Amino acid sequence: MTEYNKNKKSGVRRILLMGVFWRILFIEAALLIFSLFYKWAAEDVSHIDLFWYGIRIIIMVGIIIAFMMITLEKFLNHRIITPLEKIARSNKRIQKDITRAGHIELSDDAPQEIKSIVTSRGKMLETILSVSDERLRLMNFIRETFGRYLSNKVVDEILESPKGLQIGGTRKIVTVLMADLRGFTSLSETRDPEEMVQLLNRFLEKMSVIIHKYDGIIDEIIGDSILAIFGAPESHGNDPERAVACALEMQNALTPLNNEILTSGYPPLEMGIGINTGTVIVGNIGSELRMKYGIVGAAVNTAARIESNSIGGQVLIGKSTYELVREYVKADPAQTAMMKGMKKPLVFYSVFAIESKYIVLLNSPVEGKMVLPIRIPFQCWKIIDKKIDLIPMTGETISMDGNKIDAHIPSGLEIFTDIRLKFDFCIDAHCFEDIYAKSIPFEKGGEKSFNRLQITSMDTKDRAILKKWISQGLY
Repeated sequence: MTEYNKNKKSGVRRILLMGVFWRILFIEAALLIFSLFYKWAAEDVSHIDLFWYGIRIIIMVGIIIAFMMITLEKFLNHRIITPLEKIARSNKRIQKDITRAGHIELSDDAPQEIKSIVTSRGKMLETILSVSDERLRLMNFIRETFGRYLSNKVVDEILESPKGLQIGGTRKIVTVLMADLRGFTSLSETRDPEEMVQLLNRFLEKMSVIIHKYDGIIDEIIGDSILAIFGAPESHGNDPERAVACALEMQNALTPLNNEILTSGYPPLEMGIGINTGTVIVGNIGSELRMKYGIVGAAVNTAARIESNSIGGQVLIGKSTYELVREYVKADPAQTAMMKGMKKPLVFYSVFAIESKYIVLLNSPVEGKMVLPIRIPFQCWKIIDKKIDLIPMTGETISMDGNKIDAHIPSGLEIFTDIRLKFDFCIDAHCFEDIYAKSIPFEKGGEKSFNRLQITSMDTKDRAILKKWISQGLY
């Protein structure tokens, strides 16, 4: 039996009219039987007369039933059935468009009870629409507001999942991107805090747009560092590719940003990026009083270790990530470094291009083509775990360009070591401020005492003097 036939047989019109019909028929049948019995018992009539008497009664009853059904149907149809059917049709429209299902036209002589039902129904729909609109505005406000602190996808997962606020997480394979500005801390010491916040916001705004473009999730913004995740809350199957392409584009985006901030007297920004892929726990971390959506696992720590070995403008990826994207990327040969607390050497690759669904080539630096041979004595201190060693080492520069220093350090310096460097001279009443740099791979005659230092932070005035020397070829 179709749904239409079921609704037709159970509709108010059929139920009401058939109920009235059968009750009238029952009453008339009872009267017919009573009349025949009374006629037979009270009067001495023949069976033939009694038969025709019954026929006349049946005809009269039929006429009465027909008259009553016609008049009652018209009355009930106008006063009760049609208003109820209008309410039913309007209720069905709620499933399609609740905003068009509120108004119902009733005749003035409709029963007061039905008018009351329609009035109550209208108020109920107004309340539902008001609450729905308010809830929608609240949801949009929550998404817009908390989407600035968390990714929109994370906010959606928290709002739509019944377990969205439960403490705990799930195991996922994700690709972690760690980015950090070079020399921002030392720059902050010489600038007004409000200026630094404005500069940092400009940097973070550009980087955030790129991360969202590649569907990454910004998990943390800690000062001048960004921790982004690719593969959570959901994986796209190409998370490592997206992370690498995103990192390369982030590095390229620094060039136009530096062109903008140079006009305001800021030194160019440099950023190092480390990427690693591994298993982590993703979810709500903390307590019932204070929690955050985040990730925990060795893969995050490894990404931070890889990033710590990068220099400005470089994208380093761990071995686990490289194995997943090796057919798409162009990278320098593998480099290894022994890190404190790690039992095995850390292996990573410097990537400068990716060609897959995403095609991104790392911009080549313009600076550094002119080299100035110059001998300047200096002292330097190792920086280990962000702490400056108390024992200084001595050395002497061999040559310098805008970003690098080739130097001779008799005691030797392991590659990827961060140092603070101080020149032992002043010129024209100007003394150079501390320079922060990182030792990078460099070979000169096979001697370990020769090192190449990538400048990560340098005072703006000092950098201008260095550029002047390089352009003139002397000092």
